Amino acid sequence: MTPLPSSRSVSPDQPSSLFIRGGRIIDPASGRDEVGDLLVIDGRIAESTAVPEGDSTFPVIDAKGLIVSPGLIDMHVHLREPGGGQKETIATGARAAAAGGFTSILAMPNTNPPADGPNTIALMRQRAHETACVNVFVSGCITVGMKGEQLAPIGSLYKAGVIAITDDGHCVQNNEVMRRALDYARMFDLLTLDHCQDYELSAGGVMHEGYWSTVLGLPGWPRIAEDMIVARNILLSELTGARIHVQHLSSAHSVRLVREAKSRNIKISAEAMPHHIALTDASIEGYNTNFKMNPPLREKSDQDALLAGLADDTIEILASDHAPHASYEKEVEFADAPFGIVGLETELGIFAKILIEGHVLDWPQMLAKLTINPARLLKLDRGTLAPGAPADITLIDPKHPWKVDAAKFHSLSRNTPFNNWDLPARATHTIVDGRLVWSLEKQFGS
Repeated sequence: MTPLPSSRSVSPDQPSSLFIRGGRIIDPASGRDEVGDLLVIDGRIAESTAVPEGDSTFPVIDAKGLIVSPGLIDMHVHLREPGGGQKETIATGARAAAAGGFTSILAMPNTNPPADGPNTIALMRQRAHETACVNVFVSGCITVGMKGEQLAPIGSLYKAGVIAITDDGHCVQNNEVMRRALDYARMFDLLTLDHCQDYELSAGGVMHEGYWSTVLGLPGWPRIAEDMIVARNILLSELTGARIHVQHLSSAHSVRLVREAKSRNIKISAEAMPHHIALTDASIEGYNTNFKMNPPLREKSDQDALLAGLADDTIEILASDHAPHASYEKEVEFADAPFGIVGLETELGIFAKILIEGHVLDWPQMLAKLTINPARLLKLDRGTLAPGAPADITLIDPKHPWKVDAAKFHSLSRNTPFNNWDLPARATHTIVDGRLVWSLEKQFGS
């Protein structure tokens, strides 16, 4: 596979060596959790924490009271480039990621044109190389045009540099096509990500099927539309031996299915999103289209099941499903609005509020789902503070109350249901390959 280029939007003259002093170092990959120092030399984590004698040039970050974590990884992000630059670009999406504390993101392939061939993959990787301030990795389509009919050239996509395949919001409905895709994915040991939705069961649905869809007079989307495809994927993974990752779980039944499959050592993994653990379908009472997402917000029983799945590691990944839309697209009737919300800049705070303050997870457990777990699934050499590892580092203030202000987002889009929410924690520094790309004190362009 072609080596992935590192980010180039940071000046190569900027120092890639620094000294982080006195922080709470949490490295879930090694189980390390202690107050200490971290030394970065030439973009790598150093074995020693002693600054070379006589060298006074090392920038120093005082991390007292802060968590020093491996750089956060979000493996479910829509960057819209090429073809959707009015919503987001690779450059602006990367800036939003940095502002949220994320050093690596995985771009979904539902671009225009779809990323179903080597040329589009090459374009996306080149744009990331030229404009992104964080590591941008790329996924490719399962099928041509994401139409679910003809397999994309998976081998060629692998050679072009994809690290996963998915049709994302266009779930493959043909079981035979999905089986053959998994056969190819296993040959290259590529992770297959799947947006689990049976279109016949969810046809026309714009919110969860239940009490609130009835009250609001909106077409309902039942849980079983997700559950059917989750069950199919478990069976196909068992048959083919391929690794399948279930995107954005929302249903209690799906959590149970994944838990049972894992107990039988089937190669299935799953992720949860901030909106599904923080909100329910009751939030749609005011017909605010910023609460319209795919899969939809469900009931409290589903929310409770997701939290239980996170607590027992049935769900090992946290991600955002960052899905930017221009304001005019959302300023329509609820049924006509597109699905999706932005999330990169708020997800860490939401997770801290719901999971840490809610005593569902502690910081090491939560950070594992944002660092080493996605790194291992995607086979990245990131997600750890081990000596010799790339110096991707996120500093977090676990006691930094702040109010969400969508007008100040670095993303081009503002479609969030969390505007004006009070959140308890925030990233303060984002470091990629030893270079500080963002901090609260020195934001972009300052």
